[in-house]
Parts: sequence; structure tokens; C-alpha cells
Amino acid sequence: MLTMVAERYPRIVHPSPLEQRLMADEQGALREVFDAYGPMVLGLCRKLVGAEAEDVAQQVFLDAWKSRGRFDPERGSLGAWLARIARFKAIDHLRASSRRPSVPSAEVGESLSVEPDVDAVVDQMVLTRALEELPLARREVVELGFYEGLTHPEIAERLGLPLGTVKSHMRRGLEALQRELEGSRGH
Repeated sequence: MLTMVAERYPRIVHPSPLEQRLMADEQGALREVFDAYGPMVLGLCRKLVGAEAEDVAQQVFLDAWKSRGRFDPERGSLGAWLARIARFKAIDHLRASSRRPSVPSAEVGESLSVEPDVDAVVDQMVLTRALEELPLARREVVELGFYEGLTHPEIAERLGLPLGTVKSHMRRGLEALQRELEGSRGH
């Protein structure tokens, strides 16, 4: 079974040429990373912080450059690492903006922008991160159940797993997600 999962989701454990250039501090590497991953990072930032996405995305790449020595290709891809940085920068931005005193609307005129619910965005990011950290088989079961709406028997059939294993993976996966969510809320 583990071989089947590994075949379906192979992970190259050797850094890509771009990852190697970034880790080696090569001139131009950050530009290549920006060209390759900029649209993904900007899209994620737009989803999380809205109009100030470009500022947050710039902070993501600055932080990535400063912390390039901490990038570990064994733990995940460069894109996943940048997405994690983007989530944390967005959380920081949203928390900071929620602490700023607001200007009465009479002084700034009618505003059409709606501020995102910081707690909901943070919850979404915590759950996304927790889902990424689940063991692959468990994550796959949870994703098929929630993103594709498959029933336990349908998941079992698609993955070639016993029904009991699917139910167990689903229960344990959801328990792990719940623990992470409760932990982030301080419960």
C-alpha cells in the first residue's frame, strides 16, 4: 500500500536546479524564483489580504531571500515553502491592520471595501497548513471526502483501500484538524 501511495505521489528529494541556485546564493536566483512563483504568491496574497496583496507578496520574497538558508527541499517544494511564508506574512498583516485605529467613515467618505474576517482567514490558513501536514494517505482521504464530496465507500473504491481503513483515516484526520484549529484559538 505504501508503495502505491509513493508511486502516485513521488517526491523528488534532490533540490531542483532553481532550488540549488537559491540555496547557493547565486546572483539572479531570486529573480528566477520570483518569475516562477510570483503569480502563485500574489494570487494567494490577494485571496488573503485583498488590495494590499502586492505589498505582502513583496515581503514574502524578501523574507524568502533572507531565510533561504532555512529552505529544506526534503520537507517540501519551493512553492510550498513560499506558500507557507505567504500565509504567515498575511496573518501578520491582517493582525497588524486589525490593531490599527480606524478612521471614521465621515472623514474618508464612503468606502466600498470590506475587511476580511481575520479569524476566519486565520482559521482557513491553520486548517490548510494542518491538512498539508497530515500523513499522505490520511490527507488524501480527507480531501476526497470534503473537496470532491465522495462517500467512504467511494473513497475506498477509488484508493483501493478497505472501508474500515478509510473510516479510520477520515476520523483521525478530522481529529488532527480539530486539534490544530482549537490550538490556534487558544482553547
